[in-house]
Amino acid sequence: MSNYQKITTLQNEIQARLLDAELKKRNIPHFLRTYHDAAYNGIYQQQKGWGIIEAPIEYKEEILSVLTDIEK
Repeated sequence: MSNYQKITTLQNEIQARLLDAELKKRNIPHFLRTYHDAAYNGIYQQQKGWGIIEAPIEYKEEILSVLTDIEK
């Protein structure tokens, strides 16, 4: 995963799960990373967003397009 980069910040778990499912369906390599930390009871999610999607940079436009479709 050394060639994975942050593609976008996700705002909530629903958005994250929908995007994750669609990327899996399209066989797009990605990693869903949450900012939740049980020790701090999710305080970072309030500051940074729910989490991020990381993927190879060559998939960035396709991932952002899928995210735009989900948000509509």
